[in-house]
Amino acid sequence: MNKWEYNMERIIDGETLNVPEHVAIILDGNGRWAKKRFMPRNYGHMQGAKTVEKMCEVVRDLGIKYFTVYAFSTENWKRPQSEVDALMKLLRKYMIDSLERTAKNNMRVRVIGDKTGLSEDIQKSIADVETASAGNTGLNFTIAINYGSRDEMIRAMKKMLADGHTNPDEMSEALFEHYLDTAGMPDPDLVIRTSGEQRVSNFLLWQMAYSEFYFTPVLWPDYNKETMIEAIRAYSKRDRRFGGV
Repeated sequence: MNKWEYNMERIIDGETLNVPEHVAIILDGNGRWAKKRFMPRNYGHMQGAKTVEKMCEVVRDLGIKYFTVYAFSTENWKRPQSEVDALMKLLRKYMIDSLERTAKNNMRVRVIGDKTGLSEDIQKSIADVETASAGNTGLNFTIAINYGSRDEMIRAMKKMLADGHTNPDEMSEALFEHYLDTAGMPDPDLVIRTSGEQRVSNFLLWQMAYSEFYFTPVLWPDYNKETMIEAIRAYSKRDRRFGGV
């Protein structure tokens, strides 16, 4: 089997669909969702966090094994300080709540991104959740926080050099992937972006080499089981050749 190839047919609501092993989502539209309701952007982020919790259960029940969400990018620090502070407060609460949630749902949680750019208390909460859930065998849930793919690749190269990998002849995809934040995880089969935007925003650029893309106008807080099944239905119709014929 090709290293990117994964096929698992499941009957969902009476329909046979090819369920991807790894789904990654660029969460978008929280602010617009709140604006439509004449509420502050932070309210939209709160609802978006609740949607993340619900979707973890949805993807698990659909048979998806890896679920990755783009929560906060390296570029998001440019947002108004009040919004950044609210997002960090929301992240703190989410990480604390995750300790109980991961144990209850047998879910493994990992965080990718430059954790050193986060406050010490958030770093500790992340470490606590990752350690406590490391042995769980259910859904592999990954949160990208202070993450940028270009930053990830630069950090990976620095770690390679620090480990003494300076001989060009030993360089390989496998070696480089070992130093990425996503080491040990399969590449995303399906990448979804909500809210109608159609760009990747510096997300998993290396890992998305052969991913299928699905763009939906649905704002993230409105995302649900039905919209996820729509994405899987579209994915099932794709002919994934990975550069072959």
